[in-house]
Amino acid sequence: MSNLPSIASPQLWAISIAVLLALLAIDFVITRRPHAVAMREAVGWSVFYLALPAAFGVLIWQLYGGTPAMEFYTGYVVEKSLSVDNLFVFMLLLTAFAVPPELAQRVLLYGIAGALVLRAIFIAAGAAVLQSGTWAFLLFGGILLLTAVKVFREAMRHEEQQVDIDSMRSVKFMRRLMPVTGTYQGGKLTVLENGRRALTPMALVVVAVFVTDLVFAVDSVPAVYGVTEDPYLVFATNAFALLGLRALYFVLHSVLDKLRHLNYGLALILAFIGVKLLLHWAHGIWAGVPDIPTAASLGVIGVTLATVTATSLYADRKERALTS
Repeated sequence: MSNLPSIASPQLWAISIAVLLALLAIDFVITRRPHAVAMREAVGWSVFYLALPAAFGVLIWQLYGGTPAMEFYTGYVVEKSLSVDNLFVFMLLLTAFAVPPELAQRVLLYGIAGALVLRAIFIAAGAAVLQSGTWAFLLFGGILLLTAVKVFREAMRHEEQQVDIDSMRSVKFMRRLMPVTGTYQGGKLTVLENGRRALTPMALVVVAVFVTDLVFAVDSVPAVYGVTEDPYLVFATNAFALLGLRALYFVLHSVLDKLRHLNYGLALILAFIGVKLLLHWAHGIWAGVPDIPTAASLGVIGVTLATVTATSLYADRKERALTS
C-alpha cells in the first residue's frame, strides 16, 4: 500500500469535489422531470459513468505512476461489486414502497447523494483511525471477516428476500414524527394536507435508503482501505462507484435476481481483503509475513466476480430449461 501525500493535495481535492457536485447537479436536473427510464438512456449513462473512472485511472497513472493507478482500479472494482449488492437492496425497497417507475431514479439519486455524504464521513474517520496506529488494520480486517461470514450465511439460506416496511424502525420513527399521506405527490417529500405539513411516501423510502447506505458504508469503506491507505483514492473509488448507480440500476434491474451466486463472491472478496489487512499488519511486525500486492488482489477479485457471474447465469439457464 502506498502513502501518497501529493495525490491528496488541497487543489486536487477541490477540483474533485467541484466535479462531483457538478455531476450530481446534472443528475438532479435530469431527474427533475419524472419519467420512466428507457433502456437506451440507462445504457448511455452507464457507459458514461464507466468511462469516467477508466479515464481517471489513466490520468492518475500518467501523473503519479502505476502503483496509485492500480490501487484506484482495484478499489473501484471492489466498490462497484459491493454496489451491485446495494442495488439489489434498493430494488427490494422500491418494490416494498411501491415507488412509481417515473420516481424511481429520483429516489436512487437521493440515496446516492446521501451515500456520498456518509462515505465521506466514514473515510475521514477511517483515515484518523489509520493514523493512530497499525492496530487499525486489525480492526478493519476483523470487520471485513465478520461481514464476510454474515454475507455467506445469508447466501446459504437461499431465502427470497422481502422488506416489511411496517416493521422498519426508520419508518416507525418518521410516522411518529409527522403524518404521512397515503399516496405519492410527485417528487415532493412533504406537502400541506388539511392545513398541516405531512410527509409523503417518497420521504419514507428516501430515509429507508439512507439507513441502508449507512449499513453499506460500514462494510465498503474498510474494504477499500484494504486496497489503499490514501484517503483521496478511497474517496475517488467510492464516488465513481456510486455516481453510476442510478443508471446501472435500470440496466441490471431485470437481471439482478439472476445473480444468485453474487453474495458468495462478495463474501469471498470481503474475506480475502480482511485477510490481506491482517497480513499487512503482521508484515509490519515481522517482515517474513507476506504482504499481498495490489495487482494480485485485482486478479483475485476479477476472477471471483467472473466466476460467480458465470455460475449464476449457468444455474439460471439450467433452471429455466428444467421448468420449460
